[in-house]
Amino acid sequence: MKKSKSLKKNLNIKTVITDNIYFVIGCALYSFGVNIFAIPNNIAQSGITGVAIIINYLFPQCPVGLTGFILNIPLIILAWIFIGKAFTLKTLWVTTILSAEIDIAAKLIDRFNISLYNGDKLLAALFCGAMCGAGIALIIVRGATSGGTDVLGRLLKKIWPHMTMGTMILVCDTAVVLAAAIVFRSVDSAMYAAILIFASSEVMDRILYGSGNGKMLYIFTDKGEEISQYIVKHSRRGVTVLDGKGAYTGESKNLLICVARSHEIPKLRRYVKEIDPESFVVLTEANEILGKGFNPPAANDG
Repeated sequence: MKKSKSLKKNLNIKTVITDNIYFVIGCALYSFGVNIFAIPNNIAQSGITGVAIIINYLFPQCPVGLTGFILNIPLIILAWIFIGKAFTLKTLWVTTILSAEIDIAAKLIDRFNISLYNGDKLLAALFCGAMCGAGIALIIVRGATSGGTDVLGRLLKKIWPHMTMGTMILVCDTAVVLAAAIVFRSVDSAMYAAILIFASSEVMDRILYGSGNGKMLYIFTDKGEEISQYIVKHSRRGVTVLDGKGAYTGESKNLLICVARSHEIPKLRRYVKEIDPESFVVLTEANEILGKGFNPPAANDG
């Protein structure tokens, strides 16, 4: 029993350390992308960072990172009340790291005379989007969020449950981009911001999910019942449980088969590894999925 508790404690410490390494690197990519490409070219990011860039443009004495953190505080409080403490604490921690690194990156760029890109705005939007998308992906893959419109989208979902999270976030981001166009007095700025957001989402999706429309998980585990119940309860995806036997070891194991949307995969992988760190997981592309919860079969399919 003591050995089991010690092992669990060591795994928890290792998880916390790994999480924070991902958070720091992800936030650094995002921060340098914003400072080197977005701010010098008056291209607003989506979400709270975009609002902070607009405020910094109007009031240069307001640092982008600190301003973004202050703007996130009301959302963090509402998230604590309506969403949950665990989610809120992790979001607060990542938001703090990101806000600090944005301002630290700005000081480092100034201190070491790092060249800011103030040339072709299309290239600036693309490179900023790529760096920010990669940074956010590293944060998401560890089960966290950087706050901003993601939190706002979850809160609005409580008010309008019939609308999707993607729609909520898109509305918020569109409002920020339109506000940037007005403040910067440039329609081009809004168009470049749209390119930045598109590039960011594409890079993020490629890193997190690959290129397929859906994924199929094959999970070999000794804890098939526990994992299957957890997936059904928390992700509302079905699981097929088969009895299997390892040819090399001769040991009996469960084979779980689960099909899910691409954006659900990081969460499912974390579920599986948290319950059974020794599980063996195979992930494959599922380019077309027909059935309940996915695409309905075409009327002429026979």
